[in-house]
Amino acid sequence: MQLKLSASRLPFAPLLLIAPFFLWGTAMVAMKGVIPHTTPLFMAGVRLIPAGMLILIAAAFMGKPQPKGWAAWLWIALFALIDGTLFQGFLAEGLVRTTAGLGSVMIDSQPLAVALLSLWLFQEHIGFWGWLGLGLGVTGISLIGLPDEWILHILDSGANITIGNWQDLFASGEWLMLLAALSMAVGTVLIRFVCRYADPVTATGWHMILGGLPLWGISSVLESQQWENLGGSDLVALSYATVFGSAIAYGLFFYFASSGSLTSLSSLTFLTPVFALLFGNLFLSEVLSPVQWVGVFLTLISIYLINQRDALGAQNDTITVGEIANIQPPVLDSSAKKLNPVSLAVRESEPEI
Repeated sequence: MQLKLSASRLPFAPLLLIAPFFLWGTAMVAMKGVIPHTTPLFMAGVRLIPAGMLILIAAAFMGKPQPKGWAAWLWIALFALIDGTLFQGFLAEGLVRTTAGLGSVMIDSQPLAVALLSLWLFQEHIGFWGWLGLGLGVTGISLIGLPDEWILHILDSGANITIGNWQDLFASGEWLMLLAALSMAVGTVLIRFVCRYADPVTATGWHMILGGLPLWGISSVLESQQWENLGGSDLVALSYATVFGSAIAYGLFFYFASSGSLTSLSSLTFLTPVFALLFGNLFLSEVLSPVQWVGVFLTLISIYLINQRDALGAQNDTITVGEIANIQPPVLDSSAKKLNPVSLAVRESEPEI
């Protein structure tokens, strides 16, 4: 895998790289039954604040240094605002206003934004194979998340998309999910700047706490009955989403994002709806359609192309050099006792002495 991360020295590094997206996908399955029994902003805060505390406790046991200086705290505060408050807020409100499939497609399209930002800010090489992989990835998650009849209708007659007034646009779940995807993309890039002044693990913990507090503050004013309808199974699902889907997943993700290729790491986000579908099929008896299976296949191909884009490009370069090396020098045609046309052309081009 092309992810050149310091964590590659850890045992089971490939599994650790995939773990955040596996945990996010399974956490989505766990949260499906909780959403009707609570409020979105309160639930978003639950996924951040306790998880941030757990990360800080783990960082203390690991001996990670705490942030020092105004520059560190200012970058963490910006990180908290964008990746904590805005991302989780837009995501929670968007899930209420849109279908889970369409919301998943829009939120998991953020690797495109990460690739563009990484190209602009860090000059990360993407190349033909990388862009092809990103395109296949977005196509794959679209086949996974969008209803089959939409896909078939688009293939048959094309999509006619109309946009109403701005008020309807900002109130739509699709717009909110797009804002969530952009917030996560910017947050993924911001961790590079945060890590210049603070440890990535402790910064992740603090940004979750600082980003979650405004969500609980707004929830206390605008929402009601945040926990009265929660049952035992809901608390178990919230605990799983908090500990595994937030604390462990975000801790690993931003630790990996602090170095290496952001485009390659972010491309693994395409795995999130795949895991959500597979475990929804396993635990909730949700059946995958043939169109969704095609989407899963395209998604896996896209991840391979993105993470192997440099190797695939190098193979093409090697073939080109090899073809040049295999060109034979001009030889004398012994049967006709004269130079062949290639040799003649070469000689004619040589200067006379």
